[in-house]
Amino acid sequence: MRRILSTYMFVSRRLTTELLGQIAESSFEALEIFATRGHFDYTTRQEIQSIAGALSQHGLALASLHAPTSRDLSATREGGTPLSITEVERVRRIEAMDELKRVIDVAEDLPYSRLILHMGGPRETADPRKRDAAFSSLEHLVLHAHHRGVTIAVENTTSEMGDPAYLRAFVDETRLTGLRFNFDIGHAHLADGPEAERIEKAFAPLRELAVSAHIHDNHGDKDEHLPPYDGSIDWESAVKILKTAAEPDLALTLELKEKAGHDAPSTAEQLAAASESLDRFEREWT
Repeated sequence: MRRILSTYMFVSRRLTTELLGQIAESSFEALEIFATRGHFDYTTRQEIQSIAGALSQHGLALASLHAPTSRDLSATREGGTPLSITEVERVRRIEAMDELKRVIDVAEDLPYSRLILHMGGPRETADPRKRDAAFSSLEHLVLHAHHRGVTIAVENTTSEMGDPAYLRAFVDETRLTGLRFNFDIGHAHLADGPEAERIEKAFAPLRELAVSAHIHDNHGDKDEHLPPYDGSIDWESAVKILKTAAEPDLALTLELKEKAGHDAPSTAEQLAAASESLDRFEREWT
């Protein structure tokens, strides 16, 4: 199992060489970088090459990028307007695709395997017009990504368009053969229905096409992005479910939220806790 950390944990600040060094010292081997410009300016070649050099310096690989979810240039993304492939208005949809192509093109100077993408915003309704817009967007983006050696993996979310059954039906009906899934176990744990059945129910439609998974915990009522075993997910059962994926080398990425405030643990302490939670998960996995 490869030890991958998402930089979503530090999305409110700049991704620096020093921070990458701290991550490497915490026994992580690879990263998923959250592509928001205030955190990682994927539009600037100098920035991309700088991060590439820093990753090499610290012995870290880039496993994936997470697509931006807003047009905001700030690190916190507060007040940003959504950036979505489901935009019904053509001009805004083309703007979103152009921005996502910039993220994909990072692979020219900094190779990576997967782009993790949400199907619209957190409350996206299953509107047929939005479905058509998503198909139009992804038809172009999947091809563009293929030319860069990147696979687009759409993630399950808590919205109607991010529902696992909806996503699988979308792929089957549109026949977008190059599209894959990223299974977010924390989002699955927030679904309706008996808590013990949520993860299996969510994973079943995605099982054949899932190539990666986001690993984090919550208590079943809000998206807390806690370390595994700090919430109410039954990880023994969850690991057994994840191991049924058709992809034998499912990329498992720890996606946590940073604790903030004057009494919050230091970066080193939070990274140590993240690493320890992954140690425990790894023992369960093996």
